[in-house]
Amino acid sequence: MQVGITQLLLPEPTTVEFIRTAADTGYEVVELALRREGALTLETTEAERQRIVGAASDAGIGLVSMTLSHCTGNLLDSGPAQQTSIDETITGLEMAASMGIGCTLHVLGKMHADLYYDDAYDNAVTSLRQIAPTAERLNVTVAYEFTWNGFAFSPLEIRRLLDEVGSPRVGFYFDPGNMAVFHCPHHWVRILGPRIRMVHLKDWRGNALNGTWPPLLEGAVDFAAMNRHLREDAGYDGPMISEVPPDTAPLAATAEAIRRIIAM
Repeated sequence: MQVGITQLLLPEPTTVEFIRTAADTGYEVVELALRREGALTLETTEAERQRIVGAASDAGIGLVSMTLSHCTGNLLDSGPAQQTSIDETITGLEMAASMGIGCTLHVLGKMHADLYYDDAYDNAVTSLRQIAPTAERLNVTVAYEFTWNGFAFSPLEIRRLLDEVGSPRVGFYFDPGNMAVFHCPHHWVRILGPRIRMVHLKDWRGNALNGTWPPLLEGAVDFAAMNRHLREDAGYDGPMISEVPPDTAPLAATAEAIRRIIAM
């Protein structure tokens, strides 16, 4: 397992500066954030992308994941919003592939009053099936992360969804801090097993009405149980990517906490 950090935490002026900060504070791999505006966008040229790849190589940092924060449509919806997100997801896959990044993160979208839950489920399957051939051709995974967007609150439901899509390049992005308010996160690992393709790290303290994401190892997540199931049921030995903001804990302290978690 490798110690990682996401660019979502550090809106540095440039991606190269983010990579250098990660290297200086004890991280081994990073997750880049493709946004509509910011350090890395759809307008980032191929030459600049390769400069980022070179900077990561020089710093001894691996580029392992990219969040598709630029996808402004909605894979859960139908019509133009759905098609926009499909098209932009494919663009994100192409950008990731050009940089040697093998995994991308997608939250699928959001619910709204006119979008019925069963339709959202069917739309998600349809959208991911349309994206899957490009992901397979590029050898880049689309990993769905459970968030508080009103959709897919059960690991059984997510397992069914991913199995209906039926692609080896469509999987799950596990973050224990996102489901700890509702369930024991390590239960999700056993249920989703090898569908888990990447791991974010957050902890959780509190309940659904009053809670927070504290520094790692200061909340309720059972990281030892999580690791046991990651190894035994998911066969996962990949990156552990911090999503702990620097105002919650210093970057170097979080890197050390991740090393302690990996050793469990």
